[in-house]
Parts: sequence; C-alpha cells; structure tokens
Amino acid sequence: MLPTIMSFILLTIFTTFPTCKAYQFKTKTYIVQLTSPQGQQLSLDHRPHDLEQRYNLFLSKNGFAAQMSSKQAYAIQNMRGVASVSPERHFRLHTTHSAQFMGLSHNSGLWKDSNHGKGIIIGVLDTGTTPQHPSFHDFGVPTPPERWKGRCEVGVRQYCNNKLIGMRNFVSSTSSPLDTLGHGTHTSSTAAGNFVDNANIFGNFNGTATGMAPLAHLAMYKVCNREYCSESDSIAGMDAAIGDGVDVLSISFGGASVPFYRDSMAISAFKAIQKGIFLSCSGGNSGPSKGTLSNTVPWVLTVGASTIDRRIRTTVYLGNKKLLDGESLYQPKSFHQKLMPLVYPGGNGDYKAATCSRGSLDNIDVNGKVVLCDMGGTIWTVDKGRVVKDAGGAAMVLRNGIACPEITVPEAHVLPASNVGYKEGLEIIKYLNSTSSAVATILQRGTIVGVKSAPEVACFSSRGPNLASPGILKPDIIGPGVDILAAWPLLMPMMTKLPTFKIMSGTSMACPHLAGVAALLKSRHPEWSPAAIKSAMMTTASQVSLYGKPIVDHETDLPADMFAIGAGHVNPSKANDPGLVFDIQPDDYIPYLCGLGYTTKQISMIIKKPFSCIKSIKETELNYPSFVVTLKRGDTKTYSRTVTNVGMPNSIYTIGNVSVPQGVRVCTVVDTSFQRLRFIAMYQKLTYKITFTRDIMDKVKSRYGQGYMTWVSGKYSVRTPFLFKFFG
Repeated sequence: MLPTIMSFILLTIFTTFPTCKAYQFKTKTYIVQLTSPQGQQLSLDHRPHDLEQRYNLFLSKNGFAAQMSSKQAYAIQNMRGVASVSPERHFRLHTTHSAQFMGLSHNSGLWKDSNHGKGIIIGVLDTGTTPQHPSFHDFGVPTPPERWKGRCEVGVRQYCNNKLIGMRNFVSSTSSPLDTLGHGTHTSSTAAGNFVDNANIFGNFNGTATGMAPLAHLAMYKVCNREYCSESDSIAGMDAAIGDGVDVLSISFGGASVPFYRDSMAISAFKAIQKGIFLSCSGGNSGPSKGTLSNTVPWVLTVGASTIDRRIRTTVYLGNKKLLDGESLYQPKSFHQKLMPLVYPGGNGDYKAATCSRGSLDNIDVNGKVVLCDMGGTIWTVDKGRVVKDAGGAAMVLRNGIACPEITVPEAHVLPASNVGYKEGLEIIKYLNSTSSAVATILQRGTIVGVKSAPEVACFSSRGPNLASPGILKPDIIGPGVDILAAWPLLMPMMTKLPTFKIMSGTSMACPHLAGVAALLKSRHPEWSPAAIKSAMMTTASQVSLYGKPIVDHETDLPADMFAIGAGHVNPSKANDPGLVFDIQPDDYIPYLCGLGYTTKQISMIIKKPFSCIKSIKETELNYPSFVVTLKRGDTKTYSRTVTNVGMPNSIYTIGNVSVPQGVRVCTVVDTSFQRLRFIAMYQKLTYKITFTRDIMDKVKSRYGQGYMTWVSGKYSVRTPFLFKFFG
C-alpha cells in the first residue's frame, strides 16, 4: 500500500494532469521530498508494475522521482506534506602498488589485524562491474554474513560468489548491471579486488594486483551510464545498498555544491550513517581552482587525490645531453633508441600542427624523426601518436600545457613516446631554438618504484573551501589517485585471454582506496562508528613525502595547503591504532544543522524525524577532528572537543607540538587539569576547551593561515589541523 500523502500526490499527477494531455507540456524528472516519514515504506522490489514507467520510488521513505511538467511540479510544491520539488541533477564520475605504498603488508599491520577485511561488505555505486574478471574470485573469502539481504539480479547470478555478493542495476536505459564503460570495474577492484598474480600492462607495473580489502565482500549498484549518474538512479542505488546491509559505501561521483537540504545524496548519506554505514566520497576533479569540491557534508569522508611512488619511465635524451623524464606504457624492445632528428610542427604558430591534429602533418616532413606534440586540440593523446606514425614519424614527445603542468600519463601509445611535463617541454623548445640540427631519442626505463617526491597532491584534485559549510574543513584527507592500476573489462575476446588491467587517475580512484581502508578498520574495530573511523584516518594522516619534506601541490611545487590536502595523506597502519578519536553520533549533527540557519522544514528533509532546534551550535563547535577558525584582530574564540580513548586504558595525554601563524595564540584547558588528558579506562570520554586569540596589533596580510596541535602519549600522536580565516 502506498503511503497516504504519496498516494494523493501520484493521484494528482495522473488524474489532474491526464496522460493524454501530458504531451502538451515539456516533462522532465523531478525529485519530490516529503516533510516526514509517511506510512508504510514501498520496497523497490514490490512496486506496482503499472507505475513502473511513471516514477521511481526510493527507499528513504520520504520522496520519489517522477516525470512531470513544470506546472505539475508547481502544483505539487504547494501541497501539504511536500518539503520540496526540484529538477533532478546529473552527477559526474570523478574520473596494485598503492597498497604497498600505503604500508599494507601480508604478514603484519592492518591487513593481518583485520584479516584482510573478512566479513565486511563494501557497496560501490558506479557503472557496474565485470564479474568474470579474476579480481573478483572468491578464494579465501568466507560466505556472506547472515545479515546480508542483497542479491544478484537475473542474468548475472551465475557470476556471483562469496566475493561478489550483489549486482543490481538502477539505470533506466539499460537492463544489466554489467560494466560497459570500465569505471566501475576499476573502482570496485580498487576497493575490494582479490589477489591477482602477474598483473601488468605491456609488461609494466608487473606484480600482484589487489584491492585495499582483498577478502571483503563486494556489492555493485549500477547507477551511472556513459554520460552521467542521474540523481534519481543514484538515490535508488544508495537506498538499496542501505537496505541490503552494506558496511561501507564507495561513491566516486558528485555534483556542484548546494545546500545540504537540496542535496539528495547528502540526505541519503545521512540515513546511511544512522545505520552505521561509512561513506567514502570523491571530492571531484575540478582542481586546482578553489571552492570546487563535491560531497562536502560532514558525515561523509571527502577524498582528494595524490600521486604514488611508481612511474612508467621513458626519458627524452636531447642532443645537448639533457635527460628529461616522462612516461609511456608502450616501450617496445625493438626500438633502437638512437638519436634522430627532432622536429616541432607548431614552430610556425600553427595550432593544429602543434597539437598533431588529423591532417596537420600531411605537408610536414616528419619521416624517421622524433616529433614534439602539444597537449590539447580536439584529438586524444593516443590518436596524436597515430597521426605521427601515419606521417612516418619514428617517435613522439608529448608535452603538457600549463593546466596540470607536471602530471604525466603513461598511456598505451602506438609508437615509442614520452609524455613530459610543462617545464620539460620548455627545455625542449629552448633546445630546438638553439640549433638547426636538433636531435633526440627516447630511452625506455620501464617501471620505476621509490619516487621520493610522492605523495604529491594531484593538480586536478578539487579544492576547498567548503562552500556549503565553510566552517568544516574539506577535503578531509587525500589518498592514491594518480596512475592507479586496477581491473578493466576485456575489450575484445580475440585480443587476449589474459585478465586486463588499466591505469586511471582521478579522485574516483582515491575514493575506493579510502573505502577499502575503512573496511579494514571496520573489520578490526567493529564497535567504531563511521565518525570514529573517519577520525582515526584524519588524526593519523601524514603531511610529509618519502623525502620527509612537506607534501607539495603538484600544481605549484610548493607545500600543499589544507584546501588541497585536508588532514593529510592516509596512513592505514597508524589509523588502526590512533589512541584517541573524535566521535560524532547522528543526532549530534542536528544542532550543527540548526547553526547553519536551516529552517525546521529544511532540517526535517535531512534527518527524517520530528525535532526542534532547542540547541544550535556553530560549525566549528561540531566535534570534528579539525578546526576552521575565523578571527578578526583582537578576537578570542573558545571551542570544545570531546575525545574517546581507544588506546591504552591507563594513559595520560599532554600537549605535544602546537603550530599557529604569527599573531595567533592557543590555550588548551581540560576541566581543572591544565593541558592534560588523564584516562583510566578504554572508551572513556574527556572534554577539553581550546582558545584561539589573535593579537589586536596583528598585521597579517594573508586571508588564510594554518596550523595544528598534537596530543601525545607514548607511541600515540593525535594531530588536529587548524585552518584560520583572517578578517580586518
């Protein structure tokens, strides 16, 4: 039986606006949110067939998606019990060695302590998956827990096993949860792919491919097509995952920042944390511009992307004996690597020739030469190589532009090639201008591991500030998202019978890394809440590269700020034993939402239950493991935090390092004990107050500043980042 108000609304759509007249109006999908739970929940599995083509009812009890005209939407908006009616949004996808790079080892640490994620169910919302891929074999994976309520749909049931325990499709334009794009296969294997030996691409990256939680269960919810992930499909998929009983959700897509009560994904995510489900969400690929983040609600982990310490090295060797490092997957053993003439078709200012566009080299002699091509134009990078090869070129050097200048991409080129950074490209142009007989070759170096500059923040990784809630620092954390090797669908069966893998970059790749780490932590610490797991990751995150120097922003080659790095780079082993956590229960977000100035109606759309704003707090007063502090000259502001002891039962924490900008002072008080936290039991909670004061004579010119504080006790160091916003 349909809920009362919903029945009335649907009756209004289908009677007041008859179907025969509906074609007089331009219709599109609208998301209808109701004010509070209305009667019996309608399961997606038991929808009346006659309404199947008319609307999509989803499991949050408080809304549905329907095709209607703007006049119909306006009429419904004014009905009793309707919170909002808004056009459906479209979300964009944020598109082996990384486990080792993050410190995960078979016989010790978090993998051993968590049994590689056994017993945990990771749900992935994406483009589907490829169940036949060996990354999804179930050797060593136990049977699913009895609480699992999900299923594999008809047509793919024969592929499911103890590893892949759920495959469901929510995309209206297709009937199968199989992956025809590849993105979902890649992300799901990154989160929970099992061990696959001898994984490589053209002999490079050779090793054992594995997801972060290789023995965890996996459930795929197909909500994205080739163009986008529709809002209604995404909500339906997320709510199905919640109902099925997943423990962790990985969501590698998102849209523009909007108020949380208008963000259906944020609303469904709140329902998920009420069920104890951890959510890892990609922050987006719109960097390095500020204020470009997606998925910024404080109840999800917002993930940025970083580099790892592995490269597929090809080095450009110039006639002046300079060596310029780049990357390429295609490194044929038959290539002679002798010096050859070097030419730049764009030397006369012809943009098409500079970008090696189709037909642009027809009247240029590139036969037997190394050809320098610019990024850009209307042609894919691999196709540039085809143009060069078809024109007789022997090799190609592909130079980056000023956008993401130093991120190089190892691709499957059709001839010997090297993608070099912007600075290296300038060196090549300088050399070309210095001689009339320029020569070069490409040295094939293969796989290089141990690049000490890693991790670096990827230039494309979206940046804060958090537009929807400026008082909450986002992103929360960064993780591997550049040149990630993971499973890929077989493109054509006649090409190879070997399992295929592909390298991809994006916060889409970073997100499932963190989802997998969350699954490991959930397996090791089943009593931890989603907020506790997030806190453990954030307070133990690293801020330094393998060099031991501050993590840099790949865009500027300068130390990354908190709008790029958040709390830092994930360190799974340290997150397993953080000492203290900043916990937040779902109801703790209500006074925070009240403090955002949302109305009772708007907040009820998010929390889905009756309430009143008896208490209101500012954003910085939420028990978050970071601070965003706004200070004018002479300001003093005091906030409190409550920490839970998950380390040693009897322990004393004292203030370790404190770093703040010049002109700012910090004072910390714990009840009557100055700067000391004394615990006598596990899970004991203690509250401290921290006061920030800005000097009245401070003349700082920067709008932002940053710092941090650590609580230390023996092996534990609990770090809390500070972001300061200065006015006046």
